[in-house]
Amino acid sequence: MDINDLRSIVTVLGFTCFIGICLWAYSSRAKAGFDEAAQLPFGDDDGLAPVSGRQSREGK
Repeated sequence: MDINDLRSIVTVLGFTCFIGICLWAYSSRAKAGFDEAAQLPFGDDDGLAPVSGRQSREGK
């Protein structure tokens, strides 16, 4: 086995993983989770931290 055989095996494995991820991403089983995640930015903002994150100097 030389380096070209190893390169070919890694290429085929990488392509197989890519196809597997594409099939998973477009499967109907994953759709519900993706739809829920897509709505997260529009949820309640009550629990979020302040935007600036700096503390006020008025108390010092």
